[in-house]
Amino acid sequence: MAKGSGGSRRGLRWALAGIGIGAGLGALVSAASSGLAVYFARRIVIPGNAQDDVEILHVDGFDEDLRIHLAATPDTLVNGTYGLYFAGGTGHATIGDIIEYDPASNTVSREVLAVNAGDLRAARRGRWTGTAYPHPDATGLPHREIELTSDAGRLPAWVLPTTSATPRSTWAILIHGRGGSRAEGLRAAPVLDALEMPALAISYRNDAEVRAAKGARYGLGDTEWLDVDAAIDYALAHGARDVVVFGWSMGGAIAFQAASRGRNRAAISALVLDGPVVDWYDVLDHQAKQNFLPTPIARLTLDMITRPWARPVTGLETPLDLDRMDWVQRAAELDKPVLLIHSEDDEFVPTRAAHALAKVRSDLVRMPAYRKARHTKEWNVDRRQWNDDVAQFLDANVPDRRADVFRTAGLD
Repeated sequence: MAKGSGGSRRGLRWALAGIGIGAGLGALVSAASSGLAVYFARRIVIPGNAQDDVEILHVDGFDEDLRIHLAATPDTLVNGTYGLYFAGGTGHATIGDIIEYDPASNTVSREVLAVNAGDLRAARRGRWTGTAYPHPDATGLPHREIELTSDAGRLPAWVLPTTSATPRSTWAILIHGRGGSRAEGLRAAPVLDALEMPALAISYRNDAEVRAAKGARYGLGDTEWLDVDAAIDYALAHGARDVVVFGWSMGGAIAFQAASRGRNRAAISALVLDGPVVDWYDVLDHQAKQNFLPTPIARLTLDMITRPWARPVTGLETPLDLDRMDWVQRAAELDKPVLLIHSEDDEFVPTRAAHALAKVRSDLVRMPAYRKARHTKEWNVDRRQWNDDVAQFLDANVPDRRADVFRTAGLD
């Protein structure tokens, strides 16, 4: 009996030890999960520095006929016109179509349309981008540098007044995406000039050229829309009667908020959105799957950016309201015409939410087909279609008010 009792106690001791080990492992797993969730939550809201991740093998030819040889990637293997930043972002070249692809060496040769800044021949790595024009100078169109003022401080912007002697009284406000710059919106400048529509390419809080502190945090559109209001203030004070808001990627989320919450929302006639975030839940779920993030960690990540308890971890002043930025659920509240330009193969922002919004609000939303442009590079792949879609949408939804101006002035 005593022997059996001793055996029972020994078994109990081992069982308790097993429970202890399990609890210890559980605590370690929990800590690791929390740490991973913190890492992804901070990646979402903290502005990062873009990396030169494309290998530049060499550049040959004469200055008027340069070719660049690059490592082949899913981006560099798509025809079209692109930008290539190099030398840590201080250099920029405009890159054209593919000349040759060698699958054996996994390299691609492309034409160089322009070297806008820096020494491309000396570059060894670069960053592929849809920003084909790094500065308005590269568009050949008139422009001037200004500063807007919002509660976030001074915000650099470019005014693009058009070459027309009689421009429209509708202006375009161009909002770039997360981690981008105001140069991203310059792709729209040529078609807007052809439509005689002035434009403002703006920066907003937490941009690299605006960032004042290490504590900068993106609001994913939940805060940046305030800076769009400042841009509309400027346009209205300088002759605009109304505006069309363009947004790329996160810029689309910002545009939706400006159109629904801004004090100038009544002045917004329409939205033109390229690769837009229509629903952040959908985007973050997609990104979690792309990064093989387990569902519990993905849910904890969402909690961290939307709940007050995680403010010390994320550094957000206020939690983000992702429900307020879900435009599939809020579709009934949409009251402005929207052009959704969104390629089916977008690797960053899936098209599900855009299609859902276009379906339930077919009275206001137009979504032409794009299939091989990846994220926000529809213009780069097919400039003619992009320009035509934008021009037709604006002609159909934004009245040309110049006739009224001329009539009032006695000039008709």
